[in-house]
Amino acid sequence: MTIKTKEKLFEEDVEAYLTSPDGGYLKCDDKHSLTFVEDLGEEEGCSWQQVDGGYRILPGKGVDIITLANFIQTTQPKAWERFKKTCDSDPLKKLANAFQDAVDRDGIVRILKHGFKHRGITFKVLYFAPENSLNEASVVRYRQNACRCIRQFHFSATGNQTVDIVLDLNGIPVVGIELKDQFTNQTYENAEAQWKRRDARESCFKFKNRMIAFFAVDTSYATMATELKGDSTYFLPINQGTNGAGFDGEKGNPACEDGYPVEHLWKTVLQKDSLIDIINKFLHLEKKDNIVLDKHGNEKTVTKERIIFPRYHQLDAVRKLVADVKENGTGKNYLIQHSAGSGKSNSIAWVAYRLASLFNEGNTPIFDSVVVVTDRRVLDAQLQETISGFDHQIGSVCVIDKDMHASDLRDALNGGKRLIVSTLQKFPVIFEEVENTGKHFAVVIDEAHSSQTGRSAQKLKTALADLTDPLREYAEIEAEDEEARGDSEDELVNDMAAHGRHKNLTFCAFTATPKNKTLEMFGNEMLDGSFRPFHVYSMRQAIQEGFILNPLDHYVAYSEAVEIAKTAPDNPDVPTSPTMKLLRKYKELHPYAIGQKAAIIVETFRNITSKAIKGKGKMMVVTASRLATVRYFHEVKRYMQEKGYNDIEVLVAFSGSVIDPADPDGVEYTEPSTNVGHDGARIAETQTKKEFRFYGDVLIVAEKYQTGFDEPLLHTMVIDKKLKDVKAVQTLCRVNRIHPDKHDTFILDFVNDPDKIKEAFGRYYSDAALSRHINVDLIYRTQTELRDFEVYEEEDIEAASLVAFGKDDKRNVQGRLSSALKPAVVKYEALDDDVRYQFRRKVRSFCKWYAYITQITRMFDKDLHKEYVYLSYLQHLLEVQKIVVESVDDKVEMRFYKLEKSFDGSIELEAINEPLDQIVPLGDKVIDKKTDPLQIVIDRINEQYVGDFTDEDRVVLRQLAEKLEADGSIKNSVGHDGSKIFKNNIFPKVFGEVARQAFKENMEAFESMFSDAEKYQAIMNALAEMFVQRYQMN
Repeated sequence: MTIKTKEKLFEEDVEAYLTSPDGGYLKCDDKHSLTFVEDLGEEEGCSWQQVDGGYRILPGKGVDIITLANFIQTTQPKAWERFKKTCDSDPLKKLANAFQDAVDRDGIVRILKHGFKHRGITFKVLYFAPENSLNEASVVRYRQNACRCIRQFHFSATGNQTVDIVLDLNGIPVVGIELKDQFTNQTYENAEAQWKRRDARESCFKFKNRMIAFFAVDTSYATMATELKGDSTYFLPINQGTNGAGFDGEKGNPACEDGYPVEHLWKTVLQKDSLIDIINKFLHLEKKDNIVLDKHGNEKTVTKERIIFPRYHQLDAVRKLVADVKENGTGKNYLIQHSAGSGKSNSIAWVAYRLASLFNEGNTPIFDSVVVVTDRRVLDAQLQETISGFDHQIGSVCVIDKDMHASDLRDALNGGKRLIVSTLQKFPVIFEEVENTGKHFAVVIDEAHSSQTGRSAQKLKTALADLTDPLREYAEIEAEDEEARGDSEDELVNDMAAHGRHKNLTFCAFTATPKNKTLEMFGNEMLDGSFRPFHVYSMRQAIQEGFILNPLDHYVAYSEAVEIAKTAPDNPDVPTSPTMKLLRKYKELHPYAIGQKAAIIVETFRNITSKAIKGKGKMMVVTASRLATVRYFHEVKRYMQEKGYNDIEVLVAFSGSVIDPADPDGVEYTEPSTNVGHDGARIAETQTKKEFRFYGDVLIVAEKYQTGFDEPLLHTMVIDKKLKDVKAVQTLCRVNRIHPDKHDTFILDFVNDPDKIKEAFGRYYSDAALSRHINVDLIYRTQTELRDFEVYEEEDIEAASLVAFGKDDKRNVQGRLSSALKPAVVKYEALDDDVRYQFRRKVRSFCKWYAYITQITRMFDKDLHKEYVYLSYLQHLLEVQKIVVESVDDKVEMRFYKLEKSFDGSIELEAINEPLDQIVPLGDKVIDKKTDPLQIVIDRINEQYVGDFTDEDRVVLRQLAEKLEADGSIKNSVGHDGSKIFKNNIFPKVFGEVARQAFKENMEAFESMFSDAEKYQAIMNALAEMFVQRYQMN
């Protein structure tokens, strides 16, 4: 049997659903209008009758004015009568003109949401479903919307071109759909091409004029655009993912046994009630001011507008979360794991607004206030603008920004502001002053990290938690009368009552890379005891759908070969572990090593980065320390000067200041003092990002801009720092942002193993999970182990508790607390070094562990809580024994250093489905006081970085060093002329003479040096630095 497969049949199937009772639209063509007959009641809806007219009454104008007028006449009869009185003739034409004038002025998004005014008369063009049933008239008006599905819609006054399906609301075309049948070798890409060929000047297609979304659909895949711009039209996928929405999967849609894989589009997105809900609660005209450079290099501000229509994962996440809150009420936590490129700012804004306007069955708001919390001290500007840009009916958004005080947050909460944006850091200041009894709060967290388990997060919970039920629960457990408790006891119980989860608090946390703490605190507990996110839009799907790039697509790794030699005549015993660290640092910061890497960095920029993104590509270099950043900066600049490169602007980014011990002048370097802008002026720290964005080429960083740095032009990242787990993912993902001209990325890694990087990404490529529930009883094991040290007793804990929880006597609190802790400090100082180390470790573990588990569960153990408070103060008074480690710089020298490319290719990302392990308290660990002779430690370092060094390699360096040491003028010059003149002027001449003499004596050994200019320069620089350092140490 042959099955008919034609585009027409596909159209008929889509139309059949949309015009069914479930779809909600009336079947119509573009030659007829609708006139209202009667309201048939809630079950039947409204009766509209087709009459001649339609879009041909005003050809090419993109409005069925008869239907629009009939809708206004039916739902707003008083406004219509007033309007008719203002018209001398032809009210339909006057209405069409008034409507178009309003659209030209305010845009179709605003008109659909709020209607328009004409001569003081307000017209609504669309009614939305009310949030509650208090206003029966609103329910009736919503049913009176005239919603049509029109096939083969003629959009132009000339010609016979049509759109396959158009969805029309009250005479206004709002959605266009082009359908393609894959069985006839047509796909969504053909539909996209068809849209791109449309004339964007047509009234129906003009931006902000009529249609808000243009869909390109085949039987398996769908995309969408909100503005037609010819070949520049940008289509977004609007698909579920192969495992369904909210679950990790690849791009596309799951198979559908009884229908089309892509039918979620017309059954979930474009179904009548859904589309009207999207227009009401999601649709948004985003206005963004961008600073750009004109052709003369001058800065100017350009405002860009775009219509925001939710992507499918955003729509699904918000609706599922709101439905779950409506069904289960307050008190639950939700973890949304959405990848970079997911549109998180809009998702947070939509969630916040939906929760702030959510009503229960009794038609009262579920939440008194919704608080959006960011972990950053400087509030994310995009988040503020996104939330503030939405039109709403719940009062203004209260943004507690950096210029406002914590008291403003307190007043906003106590005053019942429905939507508040704040930083986490302001809550500890006001947590005791919030009137929370009987109130319900939703807290939406931007980028949930483990800091949400810290003290500031606990104070947020204390500020917002209604303690009535927990205190009643405690009274039942203890079978005691609350009034019989003393003041300090009352304070203690209140402190404990704030722990765990609270019925009046709902947390919704967004993050791309949830850690194990985040998963347990906010995730869903599954039947097997594991924890998973409530909703997932994975990195895998985001990469495949083209919202971010794969940062590991082109990954180059280098391995280091090092030989360090002991130069000191003696061989002293040294602490093994600390000295190993010093030797690694010596290797990392050695001028020769940095010089070799700096040359690779500069040439990589010139050959790869500068040619990317149509010549606009930028590079970030991630170093291990501020000192490394400064040395890289100077070495990169020196190499550029040596090569005559003057077209690369290099900047640094680090906090605080650093002094290079190798600098004889002792200059203190800071970010502002180091950076010089394109105009030759110093750059303020706040302007580094802007300078890099418009003029910079290479940005060298130390613990800065590794997270939250959104720069689409960043193409290349150089790594000279050990990275692992979530830190590796967050750092390398800085290059994954998309740009119209950006087609690839480049990672150059000097220190990390590509397999380890692949493993780190595998954890977050799909969805994250936590293996099992927290074992609360482990805290008691740690408590017992601490008591076994016999450092403190019950009386000590009680004495400190009276001070910490005493309400009235606040005099000399710190002094009295120090006195209460003194007995334990004395006992601690009498212990052996190893025992003190073990005790400190256990105290830290107990405090961190207790703070973590009480975020998740309520313990109601007074003794345990008192001990936690006692130890949290005591840990600050426990003196740490420092192992004295002497510098090794004057005892060793680097004899050889070689970089070899060890990997060059794409790291294929794969999901690792093993769940993250649960956190457990720290176990026993003995302080490492092992010592070894210095030579043994050096040998171990050399074994880690073993390389194929030839005898000729060693001969070259050793002979040159010996010959130069014999030249007395070198030693005199370093002291007399200073290091800069010595390295730049004196030493190159002396080195050249010595090298030529050595070449004459042993031509074979020195031939490679003279045939490789870079090798010659590198050896000369390394030896010059060696002599400078020796002089300074002496």
